[in-house]
Amino acid sequence: MNSLQDSQPVSDVTMTNHPTAANPVRWLGKATLAILQEVGDLTLFGAQIAFASLTPRWYPTQIVRQMVAIGFYSLPVVGLSAVFIGAALALNIYTGGSRYGAEQFVPNIVVLGITRELGVTITGLMLAGRVSAGIAAEIGAMRVTEQIDALTTLSAKPSRYLYAPRFLAGLITLPLLVIIADIIGVLGGWAVSVFGLGFDSTTYLRNTVDFVTTSDIAVGLIKAVVFGGVIALMGCFHGDRSTAGATGVGRAATFAMVGAAVLILAFNYLLSSLFVEIGL
Repeated sequence: MNSLQDSQPVSDVTMTNHPTAANPVRWLGKATLAILQEVGDLTLFGAQIAFASLTPRWYPTQIVRQMVAIGFYSLPVVGLSAVFIGAALALNIYTGGSRYGAEQFVPNIVVLGITRELGVTITGLMLAGRVSAGIAAEIGAMRVTEQIDALTTLSAKPSRYLYAPRFLAGLITLPLLVIIADIIGVLGGWAVSVFGLGFDSTTYLRNTVDFVTTSDIAVGLIKAVVFGGVIALMGCFHGDRSTAGATGVGRAATFAMVGAAVLILAFNYLLSSLFVEIGL
């Protein structure tokens, strides 16, 4: 009897200390406000970086250094991903097309899928994992060791010296990587089709060149510019908000990678819908 009486106040205290457990509406409101605040902070941070990127003063040495770090060192992972994506795409299109006697459309669909969608999306996701997380870890380490505060003390704005070069490098470098990924991906599909599926090499390449249009390539490059900005922005944003300690820096890198990947997929859909509407 005593134990039953003693247990009741504990339950009351628990519910009092955690009011959101008893009020899901309050929890939903807090979550909504937190999301809106995060979106607002990201928007203001992005506007600050965009302004610093479009107005002097620029740091060409830093921009070139970041282009090498983002672009050149990403070539192996981008190339390997593209060749296997092109090969797998050709195999699957051949398998599906053979059911309806449409195997001859393999080169057309491969080049269309890679230039408009897969080439830029896979490249963006690969760089989200490699570049965005790396930028967040680098900026986060500088934040927790007070190097960014030291730059501010020396009248060097972090938005111009640290963030803008990475943002500009992302905008410039990702389209170049996408062009390389498109070429390698198409060649991967060509290799599988010619050496594995029995296609004639000359006919395959002719169909590829005749089918792809300038608008197909332009769609992928426009997406690449947007994705490059997203990758750099998310890395800088979460790195700048990093908390002290290895755990905080690691969490910032994880958030940057996941956030960049989600935004890339979201913007990919929105841009694809826009291009369909305008007939591009």
